[in-house]
Amino acid sequence: MDKLDEIFALQAALDAYIGNVRDCGTYTKSDWIQKKSLALIDEVTELLNEVNYKWWKNEKPVDENAVKEELVDILHFFISMCIDAGMTGDELHRIYCQKNAENIARQQGLSSKTGYKATR
Repeated sequence: MDKLDEIFALQAALDAYIGNVRDCGTYTKSDWIQKKSLALIDEVTELLNEVNYKWWKNEKPVDENAVKEELVDILHFFISMCIDAGMTGDELHRIYCQKNAENIARQQGLSSKTGYKATR
C-alpha cells in the first residue's frame, strides 16, 4: 500500500469510528461535504493564527510543530471530503497531475484559459 492509499484507508476508518461513536445520523454526501468544508475552514483559520497573519498585532514566534499539526488537520478533512465524493487516492493523484500540468500551461500562456501568463 502506498502512502496516499494508507492515508485514505486511515481516514475512512476514522470517519467510520466517529460516525459510530458519535451517532452522526444519516447525512447525505452533500451534507457531509458542507460540514467538513466548514471544519476545514476552521482548521485553516487555526493555521493562520499560528503564522502571524494579523499585521495589527505584535508578532510571536512561529511554532513550526503547531503549523504542521494544523496542516495535518486540514488534510484530515480534505481527504475525508475526497472519500465522501467517491474519490480514491489514485484518482486524486491522477486529477492532481492533470491540473498541475494545466496550471503550468496557464503560467506559460499555453492554455486556452487566458489571463494567467507570467510576464517575467
